[in-house]
Amino acid sequence: MKHLSKKIVACMAIIAMCCFGCKANTSSSEVSSSSQASVPKVKTTKKATAKTAKQPEQAAITNPQINVVVVSSNKMKRDITNLVVVPKQYLDSDKEQYPVVYLLHGYDDNYMAWQNHINLAELASKYGMIFVCPDGQDGWYFDSPIDPSFQFETFITQELRNYVEQNYRTINDAQHRAITGLSMGGHGALWLGWRHPDLYGSCGSMSGAVDIMTLKDRFKIDKRLGKYAANTQSWRDHSVINLVPTLKNGEQNIIIDDGTQDFLIKENRALHAALDKHGIKHSYSERPGRHSWDYWVKSLTMHLDFFAKHF
Repeated sequence: MKHLSKKIVACMAIIAMCCFGCKANTSSSEVSSSSQASVPKVKTTKKATAKTAKQPEQAAITNPQINVVVVSSNKMKRDITNLVVVPKQYLDSDKEQYPVVYLLHGYDDNYMAWQNHINLAELASKYGMIFVCPDGQDGWYFDSPIDPSFQFETFITQELRNYVEQNYRTINDAQHRAITGLSMGGHGALWLGWRHPDLYGSCGSMSGAVDIMTLKDRFKIDKRLGKYAANTQSWRDHSVINLVPTLKNGEQNIIIDDGTQDFLIKENRALHAALDKHGIKHSYSERPGRHSWDYWVKSLTMHLDFFAKHF
């Protein structure tokens, strides 16, 4: 009986040790898996030294053409996440340089907006262009006169541009640099393009909110400029349609389009008329469509065809 008791105790000890070992291994495995999931891997080109951003969209990025980069803004005292997409041929050679197209997203969206709706890597390879998609947040792409943390004109034209040109093989002149965007980004692309013709030889707008004075205290514009009633002049000064008299004909290649069912069609027609009035050559078109990604995806190829002719 004593011998039997000893055997039972020994067996119980062995079972306990095995269970403890299994639990320890399971815990270790869970910690390792959790740690790996919290830091998504992002492929970058050899020339880019990109940081990873803590954004859920990154988890799906495995294409080495697509780079998520975090750029520190001295002006805003914070980091901004951006997307850079290079052509496939960029990875095949370390010598050739490429033109750059900046793609600006709309209100309440982010740097992944274009990539989430269209295959930018495929387009970059087809056109032989580098795409840069800044995270403009809801900043309207100008330097806010009332909020120092929203200085996106300085960020895009200086800080982000310098980063891209230092880390990627770009052709660094205005002729080979273009900027376009949709809705808020359409306003932003013309705002940045027209205020910096020395940087952007071509610029465009798709369904652009080109006259923000018609959007009184909507879409957080009042957070960047102050309430309309008390800051009317600032709203007027920051509305891209009011830059038309400052433009010089032939200085830039300009493309603007909108859908005939878009709620911003009147503003775009007014911009078209203002450009005609001041003798500014530009491409303007309308086609059936609403304020939607179905429309903008088709517009993008039209804009890239336009830019390619002038690169």
